[in-house]
Amino acid sequence: MRKIIPLETISRSPPSAEDRSRPRATGCTAAACGSASDAAALPADVWNQVNDHPCYSQEAHHFFARMHIAVAPACNIQCHYCNRKYDCANESRPGVVSERLTPEQAARKAVWVASQLPQLSVVGIAGPGDALANPHKTFEACQRIAEALPDVKLCLSTNGLALPDWVAAIKAHGVNHVTITINAIDPAVAERIYAWIAFDKRRLTGRDAARLLIERQLLGLDMLVAAGILVKVNSVMIPGVNDAHLAEVNAELKARKAFLHNIMPLISDPAHGTHFGLTGQRGPTPAELSSLQEQLGGGANLMKHCRQCRADAVGLLGNDQGAQFDLDRLPATPTIDPERRRTYRAVVDRERGHRRAATAEAAGILQRAATGDRRLIAVCTKGSGRINQHFGHAREFQIYEVDRSGVRLAGHRRAAKYCQGGYGEDEVLETTVALLEGVSAVLCARIGERPRRHLAAAGISAIDAYAHEYVETAVAKAFVEDLGAAEPVAQTA
Repeated sequence: MRKIIPLETISRSPPSAEDRSRPRATGCTAAACGSASDAAALPADVWNQVNDHPCYSQEAHHFFARMHIAVAPACNIQCHYCNRKYDCANESRPGVVSERLTPEQAARKAVWVASQLPQLSVVGIAGPGDALANPHKTFEACQRIAEALPDVKLCLSTNGLALPDWVAAIKAHGVNHVTITINAIDPAVAERIYAWIAFDKRRLTGRDAARLLIERQLLGLDMLVAAGILVKVNSVMIPGVNDAHLAEVNAELKARKAFLHNIMPLISDPAHGTHFGLTGQRGPTPAELSSLQEQLGGGANLMKHCRQCRADAVGLLGNDQGAQFDLDRLPATPTIDPERRRTYRAVVDRERGHRRAATAEAAGILQRAATGDRRLIAVCTKGSGRINQHFGHAREFQIYEVDRSGVRLAGHRRAAKYCQGGYGEDEVLETTVALLEGVSAVLCARIGERPRRHLAAAGISAIDAYAHEYVETAVAKAFVEDLGAAEPVAQTA
């Protein structure tokens, strides 16, 4: 194995004013950033970075998997929405892990996962603390993984406090995707979100801590963009705290050429032991989140397919298989078949071609729709961009917005699995119907008569006529043919 790059040999000094004034790398300007299905919609170098990254490309998340490795336990800030001590195997929440790994274990586990999941394309460090509060572990893991799996992309997540010190190391280790969590750019707002920060061997609180954190986050963002590294910014939407402020954040991110802005709903459960959970701070409703996203149509491009993953998540977004890859079963010397991975990529290339044709077909179908009508349609899918899941097996519903202008992913809503070993849970069904408020139809591969009746009573059509069709085509057909959105046929005398 090649010798690990000593971090001490990489400059950690912040950029000069001249460096910061240089033109920044161009961010995505497509209407649906990261979701473009055509390489022509993005510069070639950017397309090559996002075409198989499930977090940075909406289309890629149908086909490619990610893996988070938990090698970074320490954190240099305390957020009011975070408690890394709590862990539930069924929970999807940032900062949560079941096992912490050494860099050597992380590399072996990445090879093991890649040998079992040919769709693995990205390995990232997302905690459970902050990747850059643990720089030696983070970069050793990155280098070991890059040597073992040269065809995967590397990324990391950070709160941004230490980011300006480590941009050179990020670049040197081949990490070309970085996610920064920026919840506010106004210290008066930010001080309500953070209990403290630890910087330069001091613990700071209040307005001074918030101001310093924001300065470091924005400086780090500028440095990453100048270095040609794609930046996604996560913001946690907290009603009554920063929800009205996030439009200002979004505009600032667009000005600074961030590639994507991901606005995530606050997860606030007293059982998690967080400050917000224990003090009754609620999270936003799906309608509130959608309303905010609509307001930001002219700002930085939005990510709408995030699943707020655990820091040890494995698999396709929305289908965490991390529990299948615990350390107790980790082989001493896992091996990988490169040909299997190449074959999978060839299959994806063909699927993408078929999907582009399906999207064009959907556009033609929608030309028969009445203008001005817009609906939300929920989809049950296991991946590959198709209607391929039984209603009773769905743990989430992808929500698509459709009108005559096109079919667009609007987000997703988590659900409990209704079908339990051949029978349905009535309580789960009632909860599921309630969370689908505002949805006109559910598209699935199959559905039983009981849930069909419950959905109909709530004014929601259950449609299983488009099983295994591509989502865009199925949604367009349902909109025009099943929901009565077609232009009326002129009657002859």
